[in-house]
Amino acid sequence: MTDGPTHSPSIEQLLARCDFPPTGTAVSLAISGGPDSMALLLLAHAAGLVITAIHIDHQLREDSSLDAGLIRTVTNQLGIELVVHAVHVGDGPNLEARARSARYAMFPAEIMTGHTEDDQAETVLINLLRGAGAQGLGAMRPGNTRPLLKLRRVETRALCAERGITTVDDLTNSDPRFLRNRVRNELLPLMSDISQRDPMPLLTRTADVLRADNDLLDQLALEIDPTDAKALAIAPTPLAHRAIRQWLANPYPPDLATLERVLAVARGEVLACDVGDNRQIRRSKQRLTLHILG
Repeated sequence: MTDGPTHSPSIEQLLARCDFPPTGTAVSLAISGGPDSMALLLLAHAAGLVITAIHIDHQLREDSSLDAGLIRTVTNQLGIELVVHAVHVGDGPNLEARARSARYAMFPAEIMTGHTEDDQAETVLINLLRGAGAQGLGAMRPGNTRPLLKLRRVETRALCAERGITTVDDLTNSDPRFLRNRVRNELLPLMSDISQRDPMPLLTRTADVLRADNDLLDQLALEIDPTDAKALAIAPTPLAHRAIRQWLANPYPPDLATLERVLAVARGEVLACDVGDNRQIRRSKQRLTLHILG
């Protein structure tokens, strides 16, 4: 890493668009060694945070153990603690999901990541392709754990290049087996070509709008008592669905078919219904109750 002023003009400009907690706050950073996470490391240090950098070696490449060395070159110069964990994921089905589960199992409860606006736009499209509603299309919620969501990927790469930092070039980021890679490398360029504009700001703005709408509907749903059969039956269906989801999330919310079965009980069409996980909803004297079977 090249020497230079503690706060270069580019760092200051980027920091103004980041969402970091106050100076002196102790944070844990997920550092893969790629340009986004290395930019996160630089910016968090410039923001005066007390950093523990955490690197997870998924052992998916023969040379993956070398990544920690690249990261340590930077953390040593900045005086930042680096913690390295190795996990064995193994190639095969659901690799993305298994790798994510493996690394989050090693992270503390609050972990700061280097997701950018580009990642946010990709997440909107991925969730759309999976049939998500407003909650999923709201994508990642901005905040201190994702402080770079207003930055573009080209900016994180430029920052690393400016500071002379060597970053990890992970070949799995171009593997077409992974949905995110195809969205990034095929779908988004096609959308840009068709629309003749950069789709990233449009997609992130859509996520912001839908997230705000979703938050409002969730708040309104809290005013409905999901155990009051009459109140649930006369409520607008979207709010009734949300009230039931909030009640039965354990920890994951029930699917649409389950919501409809519970509403059928609330409306008096049936006396009881199964809601999964060996649980049943029953109706008696205008009240709904949750019962564990067995």
